[in-house]
Amino acid sequence: MPDVSARVRELRALDNLSLGTTVIHRLHPLVKLIMTLVFIVVVASFNRYAFVSLTPYLFYPFLMMALAELPYRVIGPRVLIALPFVLFAGLANIIFDRDLAFTIGPVNVSMGVLSMATILLKMYLCVMAALILVATTPFTDLTFQLRRLKVPMIFIMVFEMTYRYIGVLFEEVHAMVTAYRLRSGMTKGPRITHAGSFLGQLTLRALERAERVHAAMRCRGYSLKATHRPRRPLRAGEISTLVLVCLAIVLLRFFTIG
Repeated sequence: MPDVSARVRELRALDNLSLGTTVIHRLHPLVKLIMTLVFIVVVASFNRYAFVSLTPYLFYPFLMMALAELPYRVIGPRVLIALPFVLFAGLANIIFDRDLAFTIGPVNVSMGVLSMATILLKMYLCVMAALILVATTPFTDLTFQLRRLKVPMIFIMVFEMTYRYIGVLFEEVHAMVTAYRLRSGMTKGPRITHAGSFLGQLTLRALERAERVHAAMRCRGYSLKATHRPRRPLRAGEISTLVLVCLAIVLLRFFTIG
């Protein structure tokens, strides 16, 4: 079993990055949220063969990461989380879409290969944009802006609970794996024969921990609305940044084919 403590540290890495003081970190959370949504919608609007037309949009994640001083070694590997889901769709295109797209020397490139490359690039751009948003915006500010945009409360609640509780769940796994290793001669992880018992105990501990977490949140006044926060006004420079970035993203879409 992989080192669970390392997974916990990875989960908290984005939280630590969001506490930076760069120009992107200081930008209003609502501005960053709208820019990210516009970017994702525009990228998703391209057809499945528009690989070349999508390449100019690489400027957004690279420019944002440079301005926010985000380390690629922390952000980059997280893009791979979505890779298995994309590969299934891409491989199917390679199998069924065999029309010739173009030729590079002696190599014939099919429309299916071009389609798979486009899907991978779309995945990279959209996931990178979302990761940059999370890495430059504290989680509480992000959910507060979602409430301002009138996103349905049930979606915000699921988002908050998943984000907050997944770290707690990994901590429970870490504690159980550590205890197992100490009792079984420092083996790397639970054996296959013990997997059922291990998962059952983890389920019980997770449910018990979830009840304690929820009770603690209620004691601290947690509410789905959570409107008891001062609203930070948008400055003129932030509004100008929002308009210019969104305008550049949308205009680039109209001047490209796809």
